[in-house]
Amino acid sequence: MDSRLAADLAGLPDLLTAARDYAAGVLDGLDERPAAAPPANLVPEPLPVTGVGAARALEMFRERWAPGFSGSAGPRYLGFVTGGATPAALVGDWLTGTFDQNAVTRQDSSAVDLERETVGWLRSLFGLGDGHSGTFVSGATMSNLVGLAIGREWLGARQGVSVARQGVGALGDVPVLSGAPHSSIYKALAVLGLGRDQLRTVPLLPDREAVDVAALEAALAALDGPAIVVANAGTVNTVDFDDLRAVARLKEKYQFWLHVDAAFGGFAALSPDHAHLVAGLDRADSVCVDLHKWLNVPYDAAVQFTRHRDLQLNVFQNAAAYLTPPEGDPDLFHLTPENSRRLRALTAWFTLAAYGADGHREIVERNVAAARRFGARVATLPGVRLLAPVRLNVVCFAVDGAPEVLAAVARSGEAFLTPTVHQGVPALRAAFANWRTGEADADRVVAALGEALAASRR
Repeated sequence: MDSRLAADLAGLPDLLTAARDYAAGVLDGLDERPAAAPPANLVPEPLPVTGVGAARALEMFRERWAPGFSGSAGPRYLGFVTGGATPAALVGDWLTGTFDQNAVTRQDSSAVDLERETVGWLRSLFGLGDGHSGTFVSGATMSNLVGLAIGREWLGARQGVSVARQGVGALGDVPVLSGAPHSSIYKALAVLGLGRDQLRTVPLLPDREAVDVAALEAALAALDGPAIVVANAGTVNTVDFDDLRAVARLKEKYQFWLHVDAAFGGFAALSPDHAHLVAGLDRADSVCVDLHKWLNVPYDAAVQFTRHRDLQLNVFQNAAAYLTPPEGDPDLFHLTPENSRRLRALTAWFTLAAYGADGHREIVERNVAAARRFGARVATLPGVRLLAPVRLNVVCFAVDGAPEVLAAVARSGEAFLTPTVHQGVPALRAAFANWRTGEADADRVVAALGEALAASRR
C-alpha cells in the first residue's frame, strides 16, 4: 500500500474529525458567507506525482479553492431554485459516502429496499397513489428524460412497434405539446432522438404561463394520432400551474402521454393553502420532482414517477449474466439509464425521517411567506415592477438597469439572483427554497437591491 494511503488509513479518525470541524466552521459562518463568489481564474496545476496526504490536501483546498466557493447552501442564495441541505440530509450524505453502496441491486445490500421505502414516503408526500412507481435519478433533467423515454415507448406501442428494440426511426414524427416547457424538455427530446423541433408550444392564458386548455384541446384534435403532452406544475419564471385536472380530462377524448414537470412546484402539495395547484397530478403518466430543490437534500437527487413500469422496463432493462433478470420486482438498474450509482435516497430518507411531512411543510410555507414579503417590499423600490403575482416561492420583477443592479448585488455578497426574460421583458427572479431562509433574509435582499439601485442612479 502506498505509504501516504497507509498513513491516512491509520489516522482516519483524526482526518474525519478535522473535516467535521472545518465543515462545522463553514456552516457556522454560512449566514455571512458571500452568496456569490466571482471565479478566481486560477491556473490549473499539474497532477501531483507524489501525493501530499489527506491532511495537507484539506489545507490546500481551504487555501486555494474554498475562498472561491459561493454561499449557495445559505439563506440568501436565491438563484436556480436551489435548496440547501438540512442537518439530517447532511448526515445522510456523509453516510452515503461512508457506506458507498451501489444502490441498484438487492444481490448484496438492502439499499434498494431503503430507496423503495423512501419513494413510498415521497409518493405519499406528493399525493400520488400506489399506481405510481418511482426511482431516484440525478436531477430534474434526467427525471424529465426518463419520463419522456417511457412516453416514447408508449407511442410506439400505439403503432405496434417497440422503439427500444427497433429504434426511433420506427416511430415517425412525434408531436409534443406544451405551454411553457422548461429548457430541459428540449434537451430530453434531443437526447431521445425525437428532436427539439417536435415541440409545439400551445398558446397560454392571458398574462399567464399556464396553458390554455381549450387551445390544447384544439391542437390535440388537429392531430392524426397520439402525442406527448408536457404539463407544468410550477413554471420557472412565475411558478404558474397548468390546470392538471382539466388537461387530464382530455385523455378521455384524445390519446396522449401526460408528463408533468413538477420539479419544484410539486412541493405545493405539502401546503393546505396551495395543494389545489397540483390537483390532478395523480392522473399523470409520468411525473418529475427535483429533490435537491425544495426537499433540501444535497445535489444530486431527484425522483421520477410513472404509472407504466412495464414500458419503463422495455426501455431501460439491462441483460447480463451477472445481473438479475427484469422479471417480477426488478432491480433498479432496469429502470433508468444508470447501471450503477450512489445511494441517492439516503439523504431524502434522513430528512424525511427526521422532520416528517410537517417539518417540510413548515419549510415550504416559510419560504412562501418570505417570497411574498420580498415581492411586496421590492415592488416599493423606485424602478422596480413586479411582472407576475407571487404565486408560490419565486418573485419575477423588472428592474431599471437590471444587469448592473444584478452584478452589484452579487458583488455585495448579500444575495445571488438570476436574470431571465418574461414575456419579452428582461427581468430578475428570486427563488426562495432554502430551509434556513426567512422573512429577515428577504428584508436583507431588498435592502441590497435598494442600495444597488441607488448607486446605479448616482
